[in-house]
Amino acid sequence: MRSLFAHKIVRYGLVFTLVLVAGLAIAAGTGRLHSALAQAEGPKVTVYNSNIAMVSESRQIDLKEGVNSVSITDVPSGILPETVRFRSLTDTAATVLEQNYEYDLVGTEKLLQKYIDQTIKVVTQDGETHEGKLLSSAGDVVLQNTSGAIEALKFDQLRSYSFPALPEGLITRPTLVWTVDATKTGKQDTEIAYLTNGLNWHADYVLLLAQDNKSLDLDGWVTLDNQSGATYTDAQLKLVAGDINRLPQEMVNRKLLFEAAPAAMAAPAFEQRTFSEYHLYELARPVTIKDLQTKQIQFLTTSGVPSVPAYVYDASLPAPFGAGPIFDPSYGNTGNTNVKLTVTFNTGKEGVDAQLPAGNIRMYQNDVDGSPLLIGEDAINHTPKGEDVTLTIGNVFDLVGERTQTDYKQISDKVVEETYLIELRNQKEKDDVTVRVVEHLSRGGNWEIVKASPESWKKTDSGTIEWSVPVPAQGKATITYTVRYTW
Repeated sequence: MRSLFAHKIVRYGLVFTLVLVAGLAIAAGTGRLHSALAQAEGPKVTVYNSNIAMVSESRQIDLKEGVNSVSITDVPSGILPETVRFRSLTDTAATVLEQNYEYDLVGTEKLLQKYIDQTIKVVTQDGETHEGKLLSSAGDVVLQNTSGAIEALKFDQLRSYSFPALPEGLITRPTLVWTVDATKTGKQDTEIAYLTNGLNWHADYVLLLAQDNKSLDLDGWVTLDNQSGATYTDAQLKLVAGDINRLPQEMVNRKLLFEAAPAAMAAPAFEQRTFSEYHLYELARPVTIKDLQTKQIQFLTTSGVPSVPAYVYDASLPAPFGAGPIFDPSYGNTGNTNVKLTVTFNTGKEGVDAQLPAGNIRMYQNDVDGSPLLIGEDAINHTPKGEDVTLTIGNVFDLVGERTQTDYKQISDKVVEETYLIELRNQKEKDDVTVRVVEHLSRGGNWEIVKASPESWKKTDSGTIEWSVPVPAQGKATITYTVRYTW
């Protein structure tokens, strides 16, 4: 079996170094802007499954001794401004005096507000041009022409607007602005880092189960979803798997549009390592993550993993948390007749040999002609190496369970006894099966099995017992038991 760590994962979070496709400019004390040099390498991006990412980038810029104005455009709309950090790696004595996040973006409504009492032109839907002083844009566009006449035009009558210039204070894209007091003149290496909402990742798995259900192949994919409002070009991507503690965050409004990226078919290339109390996965190559894009990258592929199938009949209800005595005679009678097929495999060396981040698993099995068919879906939580993973494939067509309460007695205000008959029917033509029957002793309190047939039940936790029952092909098997509850 191929080792999973040939293609290692990054678990619950990515250090996302984000390409700020930004025009970085520096201004000296005179206010004149200077273009920044192109950044030397792609951004570093660390992504967490909690819809947040850490972005860091390096840039070489010109600074002059004294006070400079530094601005960066094209930052994500999901940026958390309070988390931004700017520093010079060359001039360690440089001081950031002020930091601003400018997001008063240009738009028709903003332009009209800024041009009150100034002259504009508008063109109607039928092509007529109207020019005059803008008196109001509340409900209608109200213009006063050179002769003093007043025109009121409905918004739905207008096709276009013309403004002489972009008013001061309006910008075309979100912008970060710093006031930096530098002690040196010349080119300086700087670092910009911040957190942004709108970047998320999760794992998706494709499982191919052998026809005898006793082995499986498993492929794992990292699915990145970028709704942050920025594109990260040639980013150094890291993923962090684990549940980090976060303060409540205000939701960021954004348009939920998706561009599906083709699934990467190259060999998995994640390197896995521990980081603090989490697992971190780093992609060995740069990757571009476009805004409004869903991208998949393979992190795991393994085959021939041993698996253990099981038929399970679980038709009772677990005891409600914190509930007192339950005297309703019909409580716990669900009427469920479905027997489920499950499959279990291990994440240790004899299994997939890897930690598995939380995600959805689609399960397939080949038909007699070799074509794969979907047989079920399930989800897993973050699973460390060496643990069992049990997946529910679905209900078994040819197996039926029936659970009937045959007796109920309230012996006193503190004692109840009830008896159940469970019948299992196997309609398969040739295959004998063994069914695991799970019973939750759901009335609470102290319980005692007064009698049972078969007697070979086992206690699996404080409120659950189980039987493993052989059921022959075209045959049936029964269980009866009486349980006494006391409070």
